[in-house]
Amino acid sequence: MPAPRKYPNELRERAIRLVAEAREQDPGLSLNAAVVRVGQRVGIVPDTLRGWCRQVEVDAGKRPGTTTSDAARIRQLEHENRELKRANEILLAASSFFARELDPRLPW
Repeated sequence: MPAPRKYPNELRERAIRLVAEAREQDPGLSLNAAVVRVGQRVGIVPDTLRGWCRQVEVDAGKRPGTTTSDAARIRQLEHENRELKRANEILLAASSFFARELDPRLPW
């Protein structure tokens, strides 16, 4: 179970929007400077806000990286893969067990 979110989604969206607006108003403002400025005003740790802003850029295709939807799909496939491996191990153990039951001379 994932940890509860420290910041509500509304605050997250507002902070991201404020960083984007600050960078639009002052084109020379770096992402780091905008994040520090906005983070202090809204009470969000700058590193957290910087990560959110970078992820928004990745999702928009402005920055290379794994999009949020791709990351969710990867997590789903990894979970499915673990379940299939577990089921395969169970079936392998069951087939070995039943093979021994049928022919006790086998070395398994």
